[in-house]
Amino acid sequence: MQNIRNFVIIAHIDHGKSTLADRLLEVTKTVEVRRMRAQYLDQLDLERERGITIKMAPVRMHYKTDGKEYILNLIDTPGHSDFSYEVSRALNAVEGAILLVDATKGIQAQTLSNLRNAQKAGLKIVGAVNKIDVIGVNPDKTILALAELLKTEPENIFKVSGKTGEGVEELLKEVIRVVPAPEAKLKDGVGRALIFDSLYDEHKGILAYVRVFDGEFSGQELADLVATKNSFRIKEVGCFMPEIRAVEKLSAGEIGYVATGFKEPALVRIGDTMLNLGNKEVKDKLPYALPGYRDATPTVFISFYPDGNTKFEDLEKAFGKLRLTDAALFLEPDANEALGRGMKVGLLGQLHFEITSARLSREFGLEFLTSFPSIAYRVKVNGVEKIIREPHAFPDKADEIWEPMIDIEILVPQTYLQKVLSIQSTYVLEIAEIHNVGDNLLITGKMPLAELIRDFDDQLKSVSAGYASFSYELSGEKKTDAERLDILVMEEVVPALTRIVRKSDTEREARATVERLRDLLPKAQFSQAIQAKVGGRIIARETITASKKQLGNFGKNGGDVTRKMKLWRKQKRGKERLQERGKVSLSPEIFREILKK
Repeated sequence: MQNIRNFVIIAHIDHGKSTLADRLLEVTKTVEVRRMRAQYLDQLDLERERGITIKMAPVRMHYKTDGKEYILNLIDTPGHSDFSYEVSRALNAVEGAILLVDATKGIQAQTLSNLRNAQKAGLKIVGAVNKIDVIGVNPDKTILALAELLKTEPENIFKVSGKTGEGVEELLKEVIRVVPAPEAKLKDGVGRALIFDSLYDEHKGILAYVRVFDGEFSGQELADLVATKNSFRIKEVGCFMPEIRAVEKLSAGEIGYVATGFKEPALVRIGDTMLNLGNKEVKDKLPYALPGYRDATPTVFISFYPDGNTKFEDLEKAFGKLRLTDAALFLEPDANEALGRGMKVGLLGQLHFEITSARLSREFGLEFLTSFPSIAYRVKVNGVEKIIREPHAFPDKADEIWEPMIDIEILVPQTYLQKVLSIQSTYVLEIAEIHNVGDNLLITGKMPLAELIRDFDDQLKSVSAGYASFSYELSGEKKTDAERLDILVMEEVVPALTRIVRKSDTEREARATVERLRDLLPKAQFSQAIQAKVGGRIIARETITASKKQLGNFGKNGGDVTRKMKLWRKQKRGKERLQERGKVSLSPEIFREILKK
């Protein structure tokens, strides 16, 4: 184990983690030059196009320096807050981290968040400033800020270019020098490993990405999963070179994969502990569990409905395949009177939703509509508490309501401070403190999760000309005054338009929705009432008047005007009957337009 180094690269999104990883693969000759491509470790085309890491990517590299050969296990991690739990497990799987900062952008919100998490995990951190090759960029300012953040001297911050490779080999040697070698803790021969990610393989089942802390694992041995209480016989173990390669065994200190044979992703959970007990009889496996495990909890719920030539079966099959590579997806059937059968999907956040939607379109060629995003509320009714994820299940009256909260950090240049603070007039944001971080200001505070999914990111970028960045993490619950807003057309509730909104926003949302429907719905031979209701109260209404039929000019053509009145009364009676029986069906096109909002 003395010659093993396990480390991650952490950074704000789009600061060049994957490009730096490419250069490390070249320096260590892990990938031949002729096989090299940009963002080599990124597995999805979507990752390369958007320039972001979505799926964690481990790789084993071999490197010789000072007469010694080292095994270097690198994990390239996502940078976005949506994947913070997965990143935290990767941090617990290593002993060191490269904290990378883009010289053109400087320190940003997720830089601070990732640094704090790495420090909590007790990692040895090496600072590096990337993109020093960009013309007109002076990295010294960013180096000084990063040195101050890491409480070190500026000369200890490495200047690198992920594009040209400048400074990369020196950075790698520093990682070898300062990151400690792994150490085993158990002395009783029990094999123990942390699962930090997973992938589905058609032949081997779920591959659990593991860091072995104690003992060893090899093929055909029995293994146990502590959290899910499942047992299985290992089909194969291996490492990432970077393609998967089978090996005889994985020993303490190593990072690799264990082929479980399981076909259901939910059976292998990120953060769980895998045990190889050998011949040891253990009744209670919990004392062997590595700390920090929790279930990956979806925060945003959105319903997907087939559209165009796509059928429900196509959508269901595509989600089933997506879940094999994305175990964080929460899936259950859904149905809507106008849009038919669909899937309610639990997601980790807004970026996770965008990625999932893009993959459905690109990888499966599907067309679909999505509902308004919603979150889970805890509600007490008549002394009984329950979790409400469906807006239409939200009670008219509740004793108490709790909503999930987030701790948020916004990093913004001083020039844009007042404009960023002005978003408090639109969003519920409780600011705790503001302090300097280099030339920027760090705003910390609390905000309801529901506010985050109301295009908070776009609004923040807009008021700060794109310079502000933010990171967040879930931080418990808080009592709220939310209520259910129902939209009725011809006195019938339209379930797909039902939402849970804050009382202070109810009237505005109600008015905007009924006015939008008024403009979208076509006229009929009867008047159409569009109403917004909360509890038993109608708080907004619009009416689409009935279309009129031209009866002709009887007076000028010698006809009796009484005949005109007779026809008019007949038409009036017909409209009254239509009004009683009239029913309006909202087409998918109307839903598509109103859900764009």
